[in-house]
Amino acid sequence: MIPQEIENSLVDYFSKNHKAPFQIGKISSLSGGCINNVCRLQTSSGDFCLKYNLRSSFPEMFTSEAKGLTLLKSAGEIKVPDVYYTGITGTFAYILMEYIDQSRKHPSFMQEFGQSLARLHKHSSDSFGLDIDNYMGSLPQINKKHSTWNEFFIEERLKKQVSLGKEHFSPGDLRTFENLYSKLNDLLPLEPPALLHGDLWGGNYMISHDGQACLIDPAVYYGHREVDIAMTTLFGGFDDQFYESYNQEYPLEKGWQQRLDIFKLYPLLIHLNLFGTSYLGSILSIIRRF
Repeated sequence: MIPQEIENSLVDYFSKNHKAPFQIGKISSLSGGCINNVCRLQTSSGDFCLKYNLRSSFPEMFTSEAKGLTLLKSAGEIKVPDVYYTGITGTFAYILMEYIDQSRKHPSFMQEFGQSLARLHKHSSDSFGLDIDNYMGSLPQINKKHSTWNEFFIEERLKKQVSLGKEHFSPGDLRTFENLYSKLNDLLPLEPPALLHGDLWGGNYMISHDGQACLIDPAVYYGHREVDIAMTTLFGGFDDQFYESYNQEYPLEKGWQQRLDIFKLYPLLIHLNLFGTSYLGSILSIIRRF
């Protein structure tokens, strides 16, 4: 079952916009992490994916997710679910999306995935950031625009998360962060802003019925493209074919493998602030090494 007020809102939406009756048949739970309730709705108007939560818990989460998915889809480089509607009821917020039938990996899946991501990253902007803020997991992600990547990375990514988790760091640790900030101009190559998924770990893509990679649960902004590459390696990494085909399509600057840990700092800080000190050792190891 889904909350009655969401069902009523959906009925109202379909009657006004599609001039068709909307009846829900079977409802099946889907995996959606610890933040949202996610389910498949089999209805008289087709199958849909519904995500919902208490509207007071994560304001504008689904509105920003819808805009991010729409931006990724508009690039036309990689499959993304269609967004049909975002709604707010008295208690709940929700997003109604295309339901993706899943398949298995075919032999060239990772090769095609790497090529598609590389083409996505060629879509650029005149600044780093985005017109809207969104979420990384359940934490707000601020996307205030900056003209340089290092300024954006320091001010809108690292400093905000270090401040949020400052009780975990000693004065010496905080000085080490400051030292790292001062070195980033020498450590990171200049890159144009790239359209990023923003949270591209293995749980945030699906294999659609036609064998294509389909991106879900984005934290979209324009950033350094090695952010997405680093995120793919955070929990074990993708197949070698993925990185080989990416580099064939849009070669990464020399030494990219050695820089990935710098880009992992942001998601590791997010995990520290969400889940606790088991991530602290990895963070301190990275900042001391660089």
